[in-house]
Amino acid sequence: MKDLPFRECFPEKPVITMKVHDVMTKNPVVCDVSDTASTIAGLMRKNRIGGIPVIRDSLLAGIITETDILQLLKSPGPSDDLWLPSPLEVIELPIREFINWENTKKALSDIGSVPARDIMKHPVITITPDADIETAADLMLTHKINRLVVVSDEKVDGIITRQDIVWSVGRE
Repeated sequence: MKDLPFRECFPEKPVITMKVHDVMTKNPVVCDVSDTASTIAGLMRKNRIGGIPVIRDSLLAGIITETDILQLLKSPGPSDDLWLPSPLEVIELPIREFINWENTKKALSDIGSVPARDIMKHPVITITPDADIETAADLMLTHKINRLVVVSDEKVDGIITRQDIVWSVGRE
């Protein structure tokens, strides 16, 4: 099914003149490029949010979402050096897999220390505060994303989510 522009989804509604700055979350929670995955996940949990803009020297550098954190937990799959053993290699196989398991455990324990700069997505799809919410909705649908960072001169002014837009349409 093709995503339709916002106007085609709600043709009976009057033209929406509400602006992004009317419905965005101002002064959103942000993190620095040096913050760790553990810190960022904690901020998401504490603030009940699913995405955090990443800043470097007070300018937008990227964005991290719940999906980005979850992808850190993705296992690499079977080992490249895995083979079907011959009868003489049966003893070696458990030893090799034990070493692989130890490497996997170490990788999982190191996830929390991964810095934001290694997790974040960039460039970020952004919008300005004076854009209308119809444009924001179209951007989210086109790019299949749940939030847009609102920027002025590359500085984070706010964040607007699909939920913000739906709620704003409902209160008209």
